[in-house]
Amino acid sequence: MKILLKSATIVGASSKHHLKKRDVLIENGKISEIAASIPSSEKVKEISLKNLHISQGWFDSSVSFGEPGFEERETIENGLKTAAHSGFTSVAVNANSFPVTDSKGHIKFLKSKAEGNAVSLYPIGALTVGSKGTDLAELYDMQNEGAVSFYDYKNPIANANLLKIALQYTQNFEGLVQSFPFEKSVARNGMVNEEVNSTRLGLKGIPALSEELQIIRDLYILEYTGGKLHIPTISTKKSVELIREAKKKGLKVTCSVAIFNLILTDDALEEFDTNYKLLPPLRRKEDAKALIKGLKDGTIDGITSDHNPIDVEHKKTEFEQAYFGSVGLEACFGALNKILGIEQSVNALMGLKKTFKIPSEKIEEGNRAELTLFNPDITWEFAEKDILSTSKNAALLGTKLKGKPYGILANNQLVLNN
Repeated sequence: MKILLKSATIVGASSKHHLKKRDVLIENGKISEIAASIPSSEKVKEISLKNLHISQGWFDSSVSFGEPGFEERETIENGLKTAAHSGFTSVAVNANSFPVTDSKGHIKFLKSKAEGNAVSLYPIGALTVGSKGTDLAELYDMQNEGAVSFYDYKNPIANANLLKIALQYTQNFEGLVQSFPFEKSVARNGMVNEEVNSTRLGLKGIPALSEELQIIRDLYILEYTGGKLHIPTISTKKSVELIREAKKKGLKVTCSVAIFNLILTDDALEEFDTNYKLLPPLRRKEDAKALIKGLKDGTIDGITSDHNPIDVEHKKTEFEQAYFGSVGLEACFGALNKILGIEQSVNALMGLKKTFKIPSEKIEEGNRAELTLFNPDITWEFAEKDILSTSKNAALLGTKLKGKPYGILANNQLVLNN
């Protein structure tokens, strides 16, 4: 298959063509030529799109697809299609399924379901058996089968000794442990950020302290054990400061932030709309500002859509009963680009590739073509018709966005939005 991308602005600081408008010829999944102008021929499929920009393929470090067990929320097939149309060439899929992904057989199943797809699926294995937080799962076997990390999705590791053992054990095979920053005993049955709004609306609060306490504990353990720790979806100003200090000390810690915590605050809760019931909860304006600053200065390593489809039965219900979570893939780039601009957005969408050991190649002749195609200047409003996921629980509905993906070119396949 030969594809010619016409007049594409290349975004990639590591490429010598950075911010230059070029024609790019791709043959059999490899970039064969980059030039100011490449003549077209009959055998070449020519792609000419308005204000076309291309970058290395984007990676999302935290998506949930439901399958196996919760197919009514989302299937792997439709989840990967949603990712492709949202500009992501690779996704790390959480162990948020039934049964939980806690053995090499489960990893094998996920990999086989995604075989031959344009989007590469990287499974995340559960850290503990059944994500129950008691016994470590078969981490080494799962990694050999293709797991990129170990994480009990949104379940904090209550037992400090278990985290200590996990960090020590995974050093033997360069494994990556994730610890969700949430101290349950402090958060109790909280549903939203504990602040003025929660009190005013009569909703039980989750204090910022519940996140920060857990991070302080985890960083102390990491300092003692060595190894690598990833802290997913931080949400408070203090959390950014704690991780900044830890990195200065030389600790091997990385972290991510969910797109919702950058663009929304707990002011959105006024309507008691369960789409805004998220974990971590939406915080204050000053937290969002600190998170954006942390992303810009490299304290936060990357962004995630924290894509978590929930079926109507468990979302469109009383606020107290509703599950936490929102779909996020479809609006992720438009929301991020609105805040950060093109270059920093692209960096944030690729920032966690190194942490999760996701293959990454510069946009240069001879390299594998794994590209995201997008228009960074189009402004649009995210509506229900834009949701490609099976479940429609979207916190960013009605948000004005800037920039839209055209699709991806990866694994020798071209996927474009209609």
